[in-house]
Amino acid sequence: MVVTGMSGAGRSTAANALEDLGWYVVDNLPPNVLPEVCALAAESGWHRLAVVLDVRTRSFFEQLPAMFSELRNGGVRPEILFLEASDDVIVRRQESVRRPHPLQGDGRLLDGILAERRSLATLRAAADLVIDTSAINIHQLTSRVTHAYGDGDHERLRVTVLSFGFKNGIPVDADLVVDVRFLPNPHWVPELRPLTGLTPEVSEYVLAQEGATTFLDRLEALLEVTAEGYVREGKRFATVAIGCTGGKHRSTAMAEEFGRRLRASGMPTKVLHRDVGQA
Repeated sequence: MVVTGMSGAGRSTAANALEDLGWYVVDNLPPNVLPEVCALAAESGWHRLAVVLDVRTRSFFEQLPAMFSELRNGGVRPEILFLEASDDVIVRRQESVRRPHPLQGDGRLLDGILAERRSLATLRAAADLVIDTSAINIHQLTSRVTHAYGDGDHERLRVTVLSFGFKNGIPVDADLVVDVRFLPNPHWVPELRPLTGLTPEVSEYVLAQEGATTFLDRLEALLEVTAEGYVREGKRFATVAIGCTGGKHRSTAMAEEFGRRLRASGMPTKVLHRDVGQA
């Protein structure tokens, strides 16, 4: 597996999580030696090899397509985990550690970030899993990596169900985005307003509304068809984002119920709530 992404987006945290899961992790490896490292891993009996690539090896990035082709010709299909974060979050993180951006040069920090996005655009487009770490902490990132790569079952689609609020923006790492703002908003029910969709009172209210369970039935059927296609095409991870206005009531309750349904069907599923703690 290739672990890459934006500087400050959590590559080191992801690499540490993989190492804790038993992966053999190699950091800052020039892409042109990937085939040799994979051959050595096979000889040494390393069944889980993760290679961390970043813009410090930018002079080798143009060699990546050829290296990936060589690996596939040898029977190895590299998966790509891409760590993403918004510009403002990366700026805060880089400033907090008081380190310049590797592509900043004599320019501003933002200049380095934009140059890095351009350099990594091809890898991001080809990624098997993109994780946006803008609104999550290192423990939540570790949990997502563990969910995705914690065992050897790669024959089933692994799903992350993510609730969010449209007022805070659509998640950039979502594969499928659905809108549950057609349901009555518990925000306008005084006794439910202070609560969230994680409470039985709000969950029961939302799921009792006309169309709620029908919506989940159709969404489950849609994902069943989509999952089969994803697996045939070699995609093993999918993020289903369920949104309402603020991400506190409707989307949270619907995400919890949808996650419960998927787990009951045997699909490895994790439920996350991006905006439930937002004002």
